[in-house]
Amino acid sequence: MAEKPTLISFDLCPYVQRAAIVLAEKDVPFERIDIDLENKPDWFLEISPRGKVPVLKVGDDALFESAAIVEFLDETEAPRLHPENPVTRARHRAWMEFGSAVLADIWTLETTHDQAAFDKAVAAIREKLTRLEGELGDGPYFAGEAFTIVDAVFAPAFRYFDVFDTIADFGVFDGLPKVVKWRKALAARPTVREAVVFDYGDRLRRFLAKKDGVILRQPRKAA
Repeated sequence: MAEKPTLISFDLCPYVQRAAIVLAEKDVPFERIDIDLENKPDWFLEISPRGKVPVLKVGDDALFESAAIVEFLDETEAPRLHPENPVTRARHRAWMEFGSAVLADIWTLETTHDQAAFDKAVAAIREKLTRLEGELGDGPYFAGEAFTIVDAVFAPAFRYFDVFDTIADFGVFDGLPKVVKWRKALAARPTVREAVVFDYGDRLRRFLAKKDGVILRQPRKAA
């Protein structure tokens, strides 16, 4: 890339993490600007039609929507993270959408004040991870030895549970050894670790406290 891109982000956004991970996997230097989503600057609203992050500024162009950003990066920067086979590539794109659905459930966990909605989201996550268990092979990543964009999608989702697991035992990973192995492999990968600020966990805890949802009132883990 001739000009260093700028990633406009929010410190906790999992969709930003996707883009940051893919940029790092491709060894593309980039600048990162965090904004306050509760007080969005005018210049940001001018380049983000939905007022959401991430936005990737490439020269005079501003790319929005994380899926479009990672696809652009995969088309323009080596190494390719999508499979070469078109059918397999299409399936990977479908699993990326599946990962977005997991993130939607996680958002409910973080923010809802309704216990029934919370329990439904926990069950939905458990169901989706069980489906993934049947899709995974020997690992360590989604497609085996190769790290792909599907991994970049799920790594931020799994990262939430590093904090959630300290609050309560939701059981979403119980009896899913392949998913657990995948989660550990992603957590250990440098590009995943470095996609967030060093105090991400503390910031997420403060976010949960601010939302004051039912997640904070779940039965505590046994000592």
